Amino acid sequence: MPLIVNGARQIGKTYSILEFGRTEYQNVVHINFETDLLIAEKFEGDLHPEKIVHDIEFLTSQKISKETTLLFFDEIQANERALTSLKYFCENAPEYHVVAAGSLLGVAVNREKYSFPVGKVDELYMYPIDFEEFLWALGNEIFIKEIRKHFEQNLALSEPLHKFGLDLFYKYCIVGGMPAVVENYVKNNSFMAIKDAQAKVMNEYIADMSKYAVPATSVKIRACYDSIPTQLSKENRKFQYKTAMKGGTATIFGESIDWLLSAGIVLKCRKIEQGVMPLKGQIDFSDFKLYMSDIGMLTMHSAFPYQMIINSIEVDNSFLGGLAENFVAQDFASKRIPLYYWKSDESAEVDFVVQSGIDIIPIEVKKGRRNRAISLSNFVKRYNCPYSIKISQKNFGFENNIRSVPFYALFCLKFD
Repeated sequence: MPLIVNGARQIGKTYSILEFGRTEYQNVVHINFETDLLIAEKFEGDLHPEKIVHDIEFLTSQKISKETTLLFFDEIQANERALTSLKYFCENAPEYHVVAAGSLLGVAVNREKYSFPVGKVDELYMYPIDFEEFLWALGNEIFIKEIRKHFEQNLALSEPLHKFGLDLFYKYCIVGGMPAVVENYVKNNSFMAIKDAQAKVMNEYIADMSKYAVPATSVKIRACYDSIPTQLSKENRKFQYKTAMKGGTATIFGESIDWLLSAGIVLKCRKIEQGVMPLKGQIDFSDFKLYMSDIGMLTMHSAFPYQMIINSIEVDNSFLGGLAENFVAQDFASKRIPLYYWKSDESAEVDFVVQSGIDIIPIEVKKGRRNRAISLSNFVKRYNCPYSIKISQKNFGFENNIRSVPFYALFCLKFD
């Protein structure tokens, strides 16, 4: 079947596919439906694969061979007929190797006219570079092995190594995981140098809001997007529509939030009413939190001072708590771990709750070293959990049935 690679803007889809094609195929024929308009027009007629291949060969002066050519349809969300054509490549010409990429495939673009080729394509979703990959980019493979060893043994790292890990975590909170931004940081080793690369990504997000949504919806999408740093700065980080716009309601902003989710720009963490299985059956659909899909973009969009992130002195600032939660949400999303949180009627709250096999595991995220876990203990007692996890600046440890995992070791955490 043809393969579709989905994901947010500037996530590295095009680069990865072209690099794959360069190493695994004799040649790659790359069609960009936002720029190759003459080729795009050919999809308005007959969608038989042999005709499409013939037209592309003629217009690109490139030979497309079965088995040895990778036919790459880029920005396929810009051409619904090209998306539909994947069905016919699957059914009538499976010998051609076809891959497609799109940034806004989840966004409804003329869906009433053409349908998504359900069951006729394989799909992969690409996420921002996670913290482990960030360490690879910085050449810290040996430190990764050390982290994994201490995580598996639940053994504290030496204080210098622990501090080194936290310093790298602080850097990641600023740089984030957009490939062009990470590349810029690795090359220049400067936080100031990454601002332009991050601004370019955000400008593309904003441009898409206007291009792929009607004007009235575009304004509301932008309002929701701009409100996220404010939402995460509150002690109660539940998404509040009135924070996005005075008089805001779910009816007014529901479509806008769905757009941001479908575009891969934000992540939704849903509230559960009880810590029992299945968690999906406990969702309170009226309450949720929104996080950014990339922590570096959140830091840039919030204009939060870098010095307050990298300063080892603990600062009492609620946005730092939101930033720490966003880091965890981003990591979990890339592992396909559903995002849930719990809040009781008595205002006790657990930041994340995961289902691991037959167990429910509550997870607290604390931005500082000195923290108490009252809500965590209440949840464990109420729902008879085997143990709980606290993610913070503290070193590895296990006390009072709470496993401590430092931020820099989050990538080691796996659930069944």
